[in-house]
Amino acid sequence: MNDAGALFNQFENAFSNASIDISRKITAIESLSGELRRKKIAEAEADIREADSVIKRMDMEARSVAPDKGRALQLKVKDHKANLVALKEQLKKASASASSGDAARAELGLGTDYSTSSMAQRDRLLNANQRLEQTNDRLASGKKMLAETDELGTGILQNLAAQRETLLHSRETLHAADEGISKARTILLGMSRRVMQNKFLMVGIILFLIAGICLIVYLKAAGSTTNPAPSAPYAPYAPPPKSFGL
Repeated sequence: MNDAGALFNQFENAFSNASIDISRKITAIESLSGELRRKKIAEAEADIREADSVIKRMDMEARSVAPDKGRALQLKVKDHKANLVALKEQLKKASASASSGDAARAELGLGTDYSTSSMAQRDRLLNANQRLEQTNDRLASGKKMLAETDELGTGILQNLAAQRETLLHSRETLHAADEGISKARTILLGMSRRVMQNKFLMVGIILFLIAGICLIVYLKAAGSTTNPAPSAPYAPYAPPPKSFGL
């Protein structure tokens, strides 16, 4: 039962929306002419058929519930049917006025073809203006995008130029550092040669001094062996003098 009531409410909401849409279309029919008017009438007739189908479903749901609650639902269905009948009458009047208007235009020799009427020309002009505005908007957007791309490309080129200058400066710095390292290497090699020369000179001096000392020692030793020292002459023994007392 609750499911049936909920389904009835869904159908009722659908009918309410459909009736509002039908009323709007009937009101719009009065301001249209030609093919657009006929098209709008056909749409309203299709909506009325759909609304009639919804009312039939509402009636079935109202009959499927308990009698005490079904009476209230039947009253709602009756009101909706009356509303739908009124919409049908309004649509008939609108269709009749449209037919009489087409007949009047036919008598005046204006014809009923919408594409040849002034309204059609006006719509075509409006559509052409709208397409022109859209084209202008796309062109403006393309110009804006082109300007942004140009600005972005200019920025990239400036960044590349700055990076090139940085690389050239770094290259010059590396060349200067390489020259400094080469000079330092040359100085270190010269100092190393001087140190080695000083070492060889000191070793030579030391060897010369050692050789000189050894030569002096050898000469002294050789001289003492070839020329021995003379011995002291022999002296006869003399007794000590005697002392006499006074």
